[in-house]
Amino acid sequence: MNKLACSKNKKEREEEIVAIAEYIVTTHATIRKTAEKFRRSKSYVHFVIEEKLPKIKGSLYKEVRKVLDKNKSERHIRGGIATKNKYLKIK
Repeated sequence: MNKLACSKNKKEREEEIVAIAEYIVTTHATIRKTAEKFRRSKSYVHFVIEEKLPKIKGSLYKEVRKVLDKNKSERHIRGGIATKNKYLKIK
């Protein structure tokens, strides 16, 4: 495999990682919604955000981290609303 092909693939991967991060920041999406949007696994999205993004764009990582921390702190509320709606449908 030649070096040009490898660097192109690396550049494309980095562009995808930045696109994923920008999507999270602009839409305040969860990891799950982001994974669905980009047709990737939740594990992959979490991995690139936590491991790869800080090395590529540290400032963007900090913004993403704020959104993900906020989503995590609200997780129990969303779960409660979903359970409530589930039982309202049953009645």
